[in-house]
Amino acid sequence: MTVTTLPTAHAPTAVAPARGGALSLSHMSPYEAWQFCESLANTPLLPDAYRKQPASVLWAMEYGRALGLDVVTTITTIHVIKGKPCQSADLMLGRTRSAGHRVRITSERTRCEVRIMRHDDPDDETVIEWVLDDAVTAGLCTLVDGRPRARDQKGQPQPWEKFPRAMLRARAIAEAVRIACPEVLHGAIYTPEELGAVVDQEGNPVVVERADAPPVQEGVTVVQSTPNGPPPRDFLAEAAATADAEQLAAILADAEANGAPTEYMTCLAEIRDAHAAESVGPVRALHTAAKERGAHPDHLARLAAIGATKPGAKQPDTGDEKHTARDEQGTPAGPAPHSVSDAVAAEAAIPGSVVTAEQAAAEAENALRLAASRAQLTDLDAAFERAHGLPIEQAPAATLDAFRVLIENGAAR
Repeated sequence: MTVTTLPTAHAPTAVAPARGGALSLSHMSPYEAWQFCESLANTPLLPDAYRKQPASVLWAMEYGRALGLDVVTTITTIHVIKGKPCQSADLMLGRTRSAGHRVRITSERTRCEVRIMRHDDPDDETVIEWVLDDAVTAGLCTLVDGRPRARDQKGQPQPWEKFPRAMLRARAIAEAVRIACPEVLHGAIYTPEELGAVVDQEGNPVVVERADAPPVQEGVTVVQSTPNGPPPRDFLAEAAATADAEQLAAILADAEANGAPTEYMTCLAEIRDAHAAESVGPVRALHTAAKERGAHPDHLARLAAIGATKPGAKQPDTGDEKHTARDEQGTPAGPAPHSVSDAVAAEAAIPGSVVTAEQAAAEAENALRLAASRAQLTDLDAAFERAHGLPIEQAPAATLDAFRVLIENGAAR
């Protein structure tokens, strides 16, 4: 029988660990964090559950940052199983002791007892015992001649058969910490094994090959794409800035080759068709269809800006007499549009000068994003807001044009 006892000296006051570390997301922009997680997910040094899973890496690192853990500790002790955060029993034990609580563990091959006494209430002692009968009741193993037996679909021994002492210890620690001091877990109240993951002796999840999985063919390369990641170029801005059919075809081909998702490709096709339209009617139809589909306001603004250049588009009023007559008749000017798309949808109720200003801003924004894409400026929106104190969507055309010139001259980096 092995007994592990925390020294009985006065418990220290719990101190929050320093946040961040040698590698920390707190010093990265969202785009840099995603690139970092993609690179990290490709290394063979990561646990199996994180390889080729950059989204899981990002989620775990954000969770670890909230706990004050560095990247290395997070990756080796925090896991994402079935969309839920979980942590190893050793991390639960370490955080419990760091919080000042006393922990005593009695571990044997067929049983494990964990005692926790809170530092703020020494009379409150939690005692949890796990024995092999508990594992059998939970369906984790069976007993054959008094020994645990657990096999996978291929008949290979599983952790409960190979490491019963470690499995009992992990279960007892997790249950005891959940009952005695759940505040140290910060929501990650289960271990990977409790959420159904196959784990090794240390309790870390491992990737296993399913018995019903199709065999991998030799000589076949499997490419894993991440369509939700930030695109390398702003293809939409490039397409909106040119009406040349050959250039548009090349932009669409490049976007598809870079793994652009279906909705992104649909927006590119609508911009191409809007440029090809001979009058404003087809562009309005594209705008209506995109709006009903729930397209992003930026895309609707691009379609509206293209439509404003087509024959048949409503021209702004130029005479002061017309404005005076409208004001005297009491015709409401209508609500101020939030985007060019709103202006097109309600162009009959909005003064032409407002539409013109919105169109100019939309065209300037398209030109600005095109310049940023060509200059490979990945944090355009953040850089603009730092420089001018307002987002791009609220800036007038003159401000957008001035910032575009800075980018083209290399001064906005």
